[in-house]
Amino acid sequence: MTMRPIRILGDPVLRTPCPPVTTFDADLRALVTDLMDTLLGEPGRAGVAAPQIGVSAQVFVYDADGHRGHVVNPTLEVSESTETDDEGCLSIPGLYFPTRRALHATVHGVDQHGEPLTVTGTGFLARALQHETDHLTGRLYVDTLTGDVRRRALREIRAGRFDRPRQR
Repeated sequence: MTMRPIRILGDPVLRTPCPPVTTFDADLRALVTDLMDTLLGEPGRAGVAAPQIGVSAQVFVYDADGHRGHVVNPTLEVSESTETDDEGCLSIPGLYFPTRRALHATVHGVDQHGEPLTVTGTGFLARALQHETDHLTGRLYVDTLTGDVRRRALREIRAGRFDRPRQR
């Protein structure tokens, strides 16, 4: 089991759009395994995207609402209906803000072998699919916030109020 450290806000890899995966080989399968080990290695995690472990590739894993898997090169379709719920991010640990997301989401992509797949979800799974797909475009959930919630989030981030890991 290889749990990789999570990159924290301020690391440029989190703000850089990822190139699509073009080679479906043992390296990609190892990346998917590392992502899944990192996701499942701590309780309460719903997803991990490749940039969060320092890899610029369009890959994420998820474990939400009883659904677990991975998606390579995802494209996202969302419903017009939305819901607002608290959302957080492993890359901004300890901060949670009410975030509006589409109530239904569908991701089309391929698996680690290049085979087509589609994942459709509502509620928490839809939120996780949107959140992880955003990571692959260099976008964090705080970028979706508006108004007073956005101002509060940015104030807390600037003040360093999120749980930064200790340097070793």
